[in-house]
Amino acid sequence: MPITLNGTQGITNASWTTATRPASPTAGQMGFNTTLNGFEVYDGTRWSTIVSTYTASYLVVAGGGGGGSQQAGGGGAGGLLTGTTTISKGVAYTVTVGAGGAGGTSQAAGTNGNDSVFGAISVLGGGGGGGNLAGNAAKSGGSGGGGGILSGGATGAAGTSGQGFAGGNGNTASGAGGGGGGATAVGTNSAAGVGGAGGTGFSSSITGSSVGYAGGGGGGGAGGGAGAATSGGGAGGNSAAGTAGTANTGGGGGGGGQSGGTVFSGAAGGSGIVVIAVPSTNYSGIYSGTPTITTIGANTVLKFTSSGSYTG
Repeated sequence: MPITLNGTQGITNASWTTATRPASPTAGQMGFNTTLNGFEVYDGTRWSTIVSTYTASYLVVAGGGGGGSQQAGGGGAGGLLTGTTTISKGVAYTVTVGAGGAGGTSQAAGTNGNDSVFGAISVLGGGGGGGNLAGNAAKSGGSGGGGGILSGGATGAAGTSGQGFAGGNGNTASGAGGGGGGATAVGTNSAAGVGGAGGTGFSSSITGSSVGYAGGGGGGGAGGGAGAATSGGGAGGNSAAGTAGTANTGGGGGGGGQSGGTVFSGAAGGSGIVVIAVPSTNYSGIYSGTPTITTIGANTVLKFTSSGSYTG
């Protein structure tokens, strides 16, 4: 369509569909894209839509909680939120990737994971798994830590609504910890001397392939068996130390076990992650930190495994 200048009707700009864009555009060339229903400009490399706001998809996962020590509860998974949000052009959005919590030692509870943030979207670190020492009950978080075998303190801790679920209960009589809560299910209670499995996490394909995030850590035991790993959560220790949550999944750490007089430590939770999927026609190319950047279909995907920022 030609450009029309009219003193009473205004300016009618050149227009095209995405499929019929100019074959050999020059830097600064602009027109109205009827497929996208917006103006776009060629910057010398690619076409960018001229808008003040646009919609992006996100996945934000906090650091998982550490497992407790000695027949202990598994760490709760880091809180998880996923969905879409409105991005404003020129606005810088902070990205914070939470570290996993430390595992407990010498019968102590695990430490909570750290929060993750994308702009105004914030999720809580997973709760630490309960230990086998007075005052070391399971801790609340994005998902709650599993209970240890502490008499009167074997109950799993609460998760946060919309972010994760509660931890499972430990079993004082049979001596094994409960599983930490996960993004989509509560941790399993200990039974018959076997540690509870971690609560189920959430599978996302935002990075191009299906990955499990925010699974709870398994509970530790003393020979009967230990809680299983799930969606990045670590397995509990069966007469051994727990297994750490997988990095950048927000999985909870496995609870430590016991063998004879030997007390085993809980394992650390996995660090979190922030992923942003931006329509490539709106992608600004402005960011800080060291995200991995890929193109998946019509989106440019920024995967942050450490803190930084993205400017719309």
